Amino acid sequence: MPTWQQLRDLDWGRLNDAADGWGAVSNAADAARDRVSAEMTNALEKSQEGEGAKAAVRRLRRLNENFDYAYIECGLVRTSLNSLAFELRSPQRRLGQALEDAAATKFAVGADGSVSYPAGGESLIDGSKAPGGTVAGRSSPLAARPSLDGRLPAGGPSPLLNANPNHAKAWAIADAIAHAVLEAQQIDRRFSQALNRLKAKPGLRVDKAAWTDTAGDAAAVRGVAGGYLKDNVPIDASPVERNTWWHSLTEEQREEYLAVYPNVVGNLDGIPAAVRDEANRDNLTLLIGKLEGDDSEKAKSQLAGLRSIEGQLAANTEEQASRRPKEPPMLLLGVGDEGRGRAVVAFGNPDSTKHVSAYVPGLGTALDEKFATNDVQRARDTAINAQKLHPSSSSIVWLGYDAPQIAPDAETLLGNLDVMSTASADAGAPAFNSFMAGLSATNGNEDPHVTAIGHSYGSRLVGAATQAEGGIPAADDIILLGSPGVGVDRAEELGVGKDHVYVGAAENDPVTTLPSKPEVVAGAAAVVIGGSYAAGDIADQGDDDIWFGKDPASAAFGATRFVVDDGPLPVVDGKGPTPAHSNYFNPKSVEEGGDPKSAANIAAVIAGRSDLLTTEQHR
Repeated sequence: MPTWQQLRDLDWGRLNDAADGWGAVSNAADAARDRVSAEMTNALEKSQEGEGAKAAVRRLRRLNENFDYAYIECGLVRTSLNSLAFELRSPQRRLGQALEDAAATKFAVGADGSVSYPAGGESLIDGSKAPGGTVAGRSSPLAARPSLDGRLPAGGPSPLLNANPNHAKAWAIADAIAHAVLEAQQIDRRFSQALNRLKAKPGLRVDKAAWTDTAGDAAAVRGVAGGYLKDNVPIDASPVERNTWWHSLTEEQREEYLAVYPNVVGNLDGIPAAVRDEANRDNLTLLIGKLEGDDSEKAKSQLAGLRSIEGQLAANTEEQASRRPKEPPMLLLGVGDEGRGRAVVAFGNPDSTKHVSAYVPGLGTALDEKFATNDVQRARDTAINAQKLHPSSSSIVWLGYDAPQIAPDAETLLGNLDVMSTASADAGAPAFNSFMAGLSATNGNEDPHVTAIGHSYGSRLVGAATQAEGGIPAADDIILLGSPGVGVDRAEELGVGKDHVYVGAAENDPVTTLPSKPEVVAGAAAVVIGGSYAAGDIADQGDDDIWFGKDPASAAFGATRFVVDDGPLPVVDGKGPTPAHSNYFNPKSVEEGGDPKSAANIAAVIAGRSDLLTTEQHR
């Protein structure tokens, strides 16, 4: 625990030097893991076969994981030391001011921090000279101390108790010293606890327990480094302002943010996509470590989804090392375990491509293995299809909100109140608009072509996003797929012009033919009063109105409806109540369960080739 003398003599520059040393080790580990992966593991897999080669690859991957662990842990040490130096400057500065005040008044400061003052003033009782003395400091708040001009605070000791004006001055100086030392001791205690966590087990065996421990280490360092790093992050700024902030940082500052706050940097709209991907890959590792230590069903479900994404990222990275990769580069633009989970995955770099699309999934989506398998695949297929028409195309799946879920005991969509409410869409729309604004802030093309896609309930969120002031940032086109309505009755109300709103609605997709709310109310009332309706008769009456407004595929709505396959009939031809609802993005043949016409039309819009659309009549 530091004394006032140690605090006075502290050379925090040495702490910064030590931090730089740990930073150098962290950077070296970062470079080494990239080299092991790109130059050694991938090369060995492509050039060698047999059990010996497989064993070597396993060892290289273990080495890569060790370097990854060292990179994160050493980065945490660096930031801890830099943050410690940063926080100690304030009490050291206040201590220095107090010592200067003592020297100016010729008061003596004792080894214990007490302050001795000379005789002075006159007693109000007998007029004798008030003697000098020594006062010890208190660690009470500065607001309760006397000022250095000798005046006492309201409610303080009466001047009759000590008429020597030097007493009050000494008291203030002693208190300032005590307060500075106490603050330094509290800082020292907090950082000692955090640094004591940053220890590797003998032999540096990086296993699940080690990653769980690392997740805790990162959380501990974030807890003590807030004033040094996180408080400076422009959380409440616009994506453009965040982009400016990031580019204003030094290389060392960026490294520290990436090491300690990958969860913040990776999910901050306006930060370059490549940086977000780098941060989120590290955050993905920490999240997996965190969830490994959680036995709840939510954690298990999210862990399965994260592990699937991790495996796909690794496979895509290896494929990109080949001369002719079969698919665009995969980037992780967002990830988190809040709510039902968050994940934003891109195929193709949205900062460099001319044509960018962002797809919002809907009903039943959560961060789980199903999302990682199905929704991520939709973004992959869409990017590949769009690049056939224009090579500078990218596609994103954006799970940045809590989509409504179907209750296990709900026999129909109408049996789930969550799905039928606009609450999730209204809550998620601002986050989607922020993300889209971030794409605009980081894209390097002079006039990028941006498409917003809403599938299922996600189309309702896109509809809500269009109603914000200025609409969806930078959006040129909107695609609505399997939509239960978007909250407006005319395509022109979506803010991009009705000729830039496109709709895909399969005839056998029941989500696109949900009854309107008045129809449900009328049907329910008829049941209650014994009318002609039965429970199964509460259905769409064939007009232009569905649950969230006008049917986007209707003539009254006014969008361009493109050709999609009818899809399998509910229950009869397929599995479950909505088999046709999930085929829109699938480029496989109809026989294989896909919808190649729909996938081709989606790609045509995204690639700026709406002239290639095949259209069909409105409902």
